[in-house]
Amino acid sequence: MKKIVVFTGAGISQESGLKTFRDEDGLWENYDIEDVATIEAWHRNPALVLEFYNIRRDMTLAAKPNKAHKLLEALEKYYDVEIITQNIDNLHERAGSSKITHLHGMIDMAKSEITGIQKELNGAHIQLGDTCVDGHQLRPDIVWFGEDVPQIEVAAEICKKADIFIVVGTSLNVYPAAGLVHVTPSNVPKFIIDPNLEKVNNLKKVTYIKEKATVGMEVVFDMLVNKSKRL
Repeated sequence: MKKIVVFTGAGISQESGLKTFRDEDGLWENYDIEDVATIEAWHRNPALVLEFYNIRRDMTLAAKPNKAHKLLEALEKYYDVEIITQNIDNLHERAGSSKITHLHGMIDMAKSEITGIQKELNGAHIQLGDTCVDGHQLRPDIVWFGEDVPQIEVAAEICKKADIFIVVGTSLNVYPAAGLVHVTPSNVPKFIIDPNLEKVNNLKKVTYIKEKATVGMEVVFDMLVNKSKRL
């Protein structure tokens, strides 16, 4: 069974109603990134950071997987599918996909601010004074701007094994994650789906689909599953 590696970004979750920080009417409009999404912000005003992520958690849990998420799950009937996502929501999990690597953490997880011991929140808010089993304050288990991406090497190894590579809903501008497309073997067929995409330099065997995630995934699903076109 051929292996499909899928790299997803905010664009796929946007169609489930989750705004990106670039959206003019998004949640980020009311907050500065420097005030809520850096380790410096956490040290300066942890209450504000917790408030921001508690709101995001509520919004995420209210959202539902869309057709693009469900089509990725459906591909598992025909291919070995592994998803690498920049998104912190759990919409891929809720759609039924079985192999998912979260590069930037998950909104419904917390961790000790000192030791990194993780704790599942099950939708609960984190408050000041909430501690991990080690006695230290809990913080969102999110990779903030300026922090290392601990899963990036794991993701790179996954990409090296791809027979087919799909990019959905990301502009490929956020590094180091955006570099994964260049780790994928050059002879592997690649599909890049994004309504605002620009061609990526030094890539071979690329099909660009300038559509939103749900429409683009319908096109790719048909190309990959239709027996007369299956790669």
